[in-house]
Amino acid sequence: MSIKWICKHHTDLSIEQLYSLLRLRAEVFVVEQQCAYLDVDGMDLIGDTCHVMGWQEGQLVAYLRLLDPIQQGGDVTIGRVVTAPAIRNKGLGHELMVQALEQAERKWPDQPIYLSAQAHLQGYYSRYGFNAVGEVYLEDGIAHIGMRRDLE
Repeated sequence: MSIKWICKHHTDLSIEQLYSLLRLRAEVFVVEQQCAYLDVDGMDLIGDTCHVMGWQEGQLVAYLRLLDPIQQGGDVTIGRVVTAPAIRNKGLGHELMVQALEQAERKWPDQPIYLSAQAHLQGYYSRYGFNAVGEVYLEDGIAHIGMRRDLE
């Protein structure tokens, strides 16, 4: 599976890229997970937000966004982590996390990284050095937990 990885500052996104990432997020978070919520939350196009995208044969198959630490109180924040249903269980999520950590370190060296994980994925994210912070909470009817990867 040949994936082309791209990380773009929000000001460099093409209309087609923005449309593709919003479509993939809606397909998974709103339709598949049946969560009626406003995914377009105003954070995609502010500050130094960057978008990490994995493309295969012209289709967006993996995505996440990196919110800059200035906007997020000191932590780089990983969010909207998603893989296309058609390519799951092939290790692409791991590639996506590696890309996220490399891009975060490149853009904001030596900054802690935070993410809000679905609670059942806590073990998955712990493989990348994330530790739970706080208690499990419900977001759109799904159990989540904050996780942080501190400086080493």
